[in-house]
Amino acid sequence: MLKGKNLVLTGALQGIGKATLECLASKGANIWACALHQDDAFEAYCTELAKQYNIWIKPVYFNLLQQDEIRIGVKKIQSEKQPVDGLINIAGVAKDALFSMVSMDTLKFVFDVNFFSQMYLTQFISKLMLRNGHGSIVFVSSISALDGNIGQLAYSSSKAALIGATRTLSKELASKGIRVNAIAPGVIDTDMNKVVPAEMIAEKVAKMDIKRLGQPLEVANTIAFLMSDLSAYITGQVIRIDGGIR
Repeated sequence: MLKGKNLVLTGALQGIGKATLECLASKGANIWACALHQDDAFEAYCTELAKQYNIWIKPVYFNLLQQDEIRIGVKKIQSEKQPVDGLINIAGVAKDALFSMVSMDTLKFVFDVNFFSQMYLTQFISKLMLRNGHGSIVFVSSISALDGNIGQLAYSSSKAALIGATRTLSKELASKGIRVNAIAPGVIDTDMNKVVPAEMIAEKVAKMDIKRLGQPLEVANTIAFLMSDLSAYITGQVIRIDGGIR
C-alpha cells in the first residue's frame, strides 16, 4: 500500500502518532519519525519496527515551539537526499479552560503548537515535495473544531485553523501534485482522554452510533489511506473519525 514511500511524521512518540508510526511501517513506508526529545526506548522501538517490516525509520527530534530546531530537523531530513512523499502533522497539545478563565498566554501557546509551528514545518516539507511534483499532507484536527466543546476554546479554535489551512493549501498545491487533507478524530482511547472524568466519556459514547471509544489504529488506518495512491482523487477534505457522534 505504501511500499517505497518516504513519509515525515510528527508526534511519533505516543498515542495516535505512535500507532500511526507502526501502521505506516506495516504497510511498507519509510519514515522520518519526529518527536520532541531523544528517547532510548523509542529509538529501540523504531529499530525493531524497521527490521520487522524491512523499511527504514529515522528519528528526528525538535521542539515545535523552537523555529531554529524545526529548521535543523528539516535540514537533517533534507540531508538524506531522499524524496519526500508525505507529511503527517500529529503533534499537538490541549489546555482546557472555560472561556472566562482562559488566559491569552494559554491561547497563544496552544496556537503556537497546534497551528503556527505546523504551518512553519509544512512550508519547508512542501517545498521538498514540490521538487518531486507530488505529495500528500495530512493535518490532524478534531471534531471539537467542527462541533465546539465546552472548555476547549484554545484547542478547538486552533484545530479549526488547521481546517481553514487545509482547504486553502489544497487549492494552492493541487495543481502542483500535492494533496492536502485533514482528519477530525472523535473520542479516541489515548492517554489524553484517560484524564477525562468517566461520566464525561460515557456521555460522549452515548451520542455515538458506534458505542465505544475509537482506537488509535483506526485513526492511523485513515491516515495511511490518505498517504496512499488509493486516495489520489481526495483533497481539501476533512474526514471525521468519530463513531458517528451526534
